[in-house]
Amino acid sequence: MGITVDVTFKSLVKYSEILCGDKVELLKTEDSDVVILADGMGSGVKANILSTLTAKILGTMFLNGATLEECVETIGQTLPLCQVRKVAYATFSILQIFNSGEAYLVEYDNPGCIFLRDGHMAELEKRTRTVKDKVIAESRFQVQKGDALVLMSDGVTHAGVGKSRQFCFGWPWEEVAKFAEGQYKSTVSAVRMAAGLCDECSRIYEGKPGDDTTVVVARIIDKKPVHLMTGPPVSRDDDEVITEDFMKDETAKHIVSGGTSATILSRELGRPLRVSMDYTDPEIPPIAYMEGVDLVTEGVITLRRVVELLTSYVKECDLDSGFFEELDKNNGASMMAKILIEDCTELKLFVGRAFNGAYQNPGLFELGIRQNLVKQLMEIVERMGKKVTATYY
Repeated sequence: MGITVDVTFKSLVKYSEILCGDKVELLKTEDSDVVILADGMGSGVKANILSTLTAKILGTMFLNGATLEECVETIGQTLPLCQVRKVAYATFSILQIFNSGEAYLVEYDNPGCIFLRDGHMAELEKRTRTVKDKVIAESRFQVQKGDALVLMSDGVTHAGVGKSRQFCFGWPWEEVAKFAEGQYKSTVSAVRMAAGLCDECSRIYEGKPGDDTTVVVARIIDKKPVHLMTGPPVSRDDDEVITEDFMKDETAKHIVSGGTSATILSRELGRPLRVSMDYTDPEIPPIAYMEGVDLVTEGVITLRRVVELLTSYVKECDLDSGFFEELDKNNGASMMAKILIEDCTELKLFVGRAFNGAYQNPGLFELGIRQNLVKQLMEIVERMGKKVTATYY
């Protein structure tokens, strides 16, 4: 059984603070996905430093085969001491999901993981042990397609303290789990679930979070490869090669970005290219249609807007309803960004290196802007926790 994980997170920063005291690391190994959520004591700069150090230390050591005891000991020796409590303090959760479906969960003082199966909460069997005076909870279990796992910082369960009449003592974990159950649908993406939970926290906080709040959602889904072709090959002799490589995987979604690329594909496949006359956004050129291709867009202008949307997405995943309204718009950039965020587990790029003369004029675009945009796109999609490869022609 091959497991594919769709994982994302969203954070709310404590009201009046600039930096978030929670830190999330999304890591990949050859046979697993690793999620680390660290919550630094306090808020602001100090908490941000504590959580960042904790997440980085745990990630580096965990991936290099260190034992949990070694990780916890190193954190205790490395983090600065709180001058009030005289402890180096940060809470954390670690979730590792192997391609085989085996999952390993470690929790230290964060609210417990919510595990949803078939839309209903399932109880995880946990065992506790003491490591360097810290009580650690561990779980080992199997995941399957359709499962959803929710990790959170205590900003979620503290929502409403001192403000909300309904939740004057916080948002109970059991109520959070019920809300997550209500959000669950077999087709809902991790990003929509995370945003929904954080939006509810913000509502309970009355728009002024009293604590840093982070929600991480991992969905177990089918593999969703995406192929993206952009730019003509240096040699016209490679037009057939790039077309064959691009169309090889029938299970992948196929996106073509650029008029020249679309023309090459149309010619090589013998399929007509029909340009849409529906200008839904005056700033984004219209899309086109071709049989067997999921999305055909203009090149540089559209890719630049896609990079902007994805940059907003990865920026602490601080998303609001306005972002999703933009993502749901019927223009080429929003449609491409939505596929890469919600319908992609791995991205393969097929990039032609021939320069388009129209883009070499410094008054219009900098030289080689398409290649720069491709590089930025690859970096951002990798930061989203997805596998990215590129072939150049």
